[in-house]
Amino acid sequence: MAAEIKRVFDLLKYSLENPKQEFISGKINGKWINYSTVDFCDTVDNLSRGLIKQGVGKGGRVAVMSHNRPEWNIADFAANQIGAYQIPLYPTLAEHDIQFILKDAEIAIIFVADEELYEKIKPCADAINPEIKIYSFNEITATENWNTLIELGKASTDINLDEYRSNVGPEDVLTLIYTSGTTGTPKGVMLTHNNLVANFVNSAVVIPEGVKKGLSFLPLSHIFERMIIYLYLFNHTGIYYAESMETIVADIQHVKPNVFSTVPRLLEKVYDKIMEKGKALTGIKKGIFFWSVALAEKYTIDAGAWYNFKLGIARKLVFKKWQEALGGEIVVIVSGGAALNPRLARIFWAAGMPVFEGYGLTETSPVITVNHFGGTMFGTVGEVIKGVEVKIAPDGEVLTRGHQVMKGYYNRPDLTQEAVDQEGWFHTGDIGELVDGRFLKITDRKKEMFKTAGGKYVAPQMLENKYKESIFIEQIMVLGENRKFPSALIVPNFETLKTWASRKGITFNSNDDLIKNEQVLTKYNEVIEAANVGFGKWEQVKRFALLPKEWSIDGGELTPKLSFKRKVITEKNNEIIEKIYRDAENYKAPQ
Repeated sequence: MAAEIKRVFDLLKYSLENPKQEFISGKINGKWINYSTVDFCDTVDNLSRGLIKQGVGKGGRVAVMSHNRPEWNIADFAANQIGAYQIPLYPTLAEHDIQFILKDAEIAIIFVADEELYEKIKPCADAINPEIKIYSFNEITATENWNTLIELGKASTDINLDEYRSNVGPEDVLTLIYTSGTTGTPKGVMLTHNNLVANFVNSAVVIPEGVKKGLSFLPLSHIFERMIIYLYLFNHTGIYYAESMETIVADIQHVKPNVFSTVPRLLEKVYDKIMEKGKALTGIKKGIFFWSVALAEKYTIDAGAWYNFKLGIARKLVFKKWQEALGGEIVVIVSGGAALNPRLARIFWAAGMPVFEGYGLTETSPVITVNHFGGTMFGTVGEVIKGVEVKIAPDGEVLTRGHQVMKGYYNRPDLTQEAVDQEGWFHTGDIGELVDGRFLKITDRKKEMFKTAGGKYVAPQMLENKYKESIFIEQIMVLGENRKFPSALIVPNFETLKTWASRKGITFNSNDDLIKNEQVLTKYNEVIEAANVGFGKWEQVKRFALLPKEWSIDGGELTPKLSFKRKVITEKNNEIIEKIYRDAENYKAPQ
C-alpha cells in the first residue's frame, strides 16, 4: 500500500517504496553529483536533527539562497518535516529586499550555495540580526559548512523525528515565498502543506506515461519549479539539475530528459536558433525545411489522415533533428510564467514535442489550469484542475478559489483581505475568458491595460505576443497610457538582425550604430505593420524605438520569472518615449 501523502515531506516515505540509484542529481562545477533515494532521505533526517539541535522547531524560520542543486531540496525537506517555515531567497535579490525579508520573516538560519552568495548575504544579515547563522553548501573558509549540521544530526540519535513529523498538519505553513512583483515591497505568501500537496496531485495530469527523467533549470526559488519538482517525485521521475543556462545544451544531451519545464522565452530562443540554421540551408534541403515549418504552423490535434501523413514525412526529414537537439527523448514540455505564443505551441507539437501550457500565481500554489493530453486548446492556458473553481468577474478579471489559494500574506491581513474576498475568491489581477466554458484564456494583466487619450482600452500583452512572432524581435513593450496612440520599445534579436544586415551590405561598429541605420528602421517598420493586421486601428503600434541592450534581471528590468517591470523600463527610457511622442505631435489618432 502506497504511503499516504498529506504533507509535502510524506513524499520521502512514498519515494522510499520505489527507491532509485539516481533520485536527485545536480551538475556542480562541471561534475554530476548524485543522491540515491536512501542517501537523500538519510541526509534529510540528519540535517533535521542538526537543525533541532540548533533550536529550530515547529514555526522556525530557515532560508535557502542557492541556485538549483540537490542540497536545496535536502534543506527544504529537512526544515518542513520538523514544521519549520522554509523561505527561498532568489540569488539576484537586491540588498534592500534581502534585508526586508530577513527582518519580516524573522529568519534564524540561512543556507547559501557558495562564497559569492555568502559575501552577498552576510552584510544584510549583520545589519538585521548578527545572531543569524549562515551555513554554506560548498566548502568555504568564511563560514561553517552545512556538513557540520549533518554530522551533529548523525550524533543526535536521541531525537525521534516521528514526534516532530506527527506534530505537522496539512494546514500548517510549509513556506513563505516573497513575491517581488513589478513594484512595491515584497509580500510573503504563506503556502501550506495542503496547498502544495493538492496542487501537485491534481496537476499530475500533465505528466503522461513514460516520463522517467526530468531536467530542471528554472529557479527553485519560485513556486512553479518547486511544485514541478514535488510533482516529479510524486510521479517517480528522476530529477537532474542543469548547472546553468550556459551549460543547458550539454546538460540536455547528457541527461536526455523525457520532460522539462520552461518559460516561453526560452522556447522562443530555441526556435529562433533553429530557424537561423534553416535559413543557412540551400537548395532542396532549405525547401523541405520551410515546407515542414509551414505545415507545423497549421497543426491541430485532430488534423486528419492526409495531414498526419505529410507530418510523418516532415518529422522524419526535419523534426527528428529538432528532437535530437533537445536530447531525443522528450515526451512533454511544461510551459508557465508567461503567455505562450499559440503558433509556437503548434510548431513544437507538430515537431513531436508537445508543450503543455498552464497558468497560476505564487498565491495559488501555483497551478489553476493546465493543458494536457486529455484536454488541450491552443491559445488557452488549459482546463481548471480538480478541486479548483474559476469564474470571470463583470470587469473581466479571473477569480479562483479552492485548495490552491494561499493562507494569506504574512503579517499583512490588510493585503490578504484585498486579494481574497469574503466568499474565498482570490482576485488574480488577470483579465481572461472561458472558451467553450472549459478552457481559460488570459488576455492581459488588469493593471497593465491602459487607456489612450482617445478613451480606447489597449491590452499590451496581446499585441506583444503577436509582435514577438517575428524572428527580428527579442523583446517588446507596448505603452501609451493617456497618449494619442500606442507605441513600443523594441529590443531587436541582434543575432538575426546582424545576419540580415550582413546580407544587405550594412556596415556597423556596434548595436547603437545598427539600430540607427535607416534600412534597419524601415525593416522594423515593415515587421510592425505586418503584425498590426487584425488589430483595431486604435490599438496598433504607430511609432517605436529600437534599444541597443536586452532587458535583464540583473539590469532591474525583469522580475526573476522574466516578467517586465514596466514601471522600471518606462522610467529608464523616459527620454526616448517622450521623443517618440514629440516627433509625432501632429499625428492624428485613428477613430
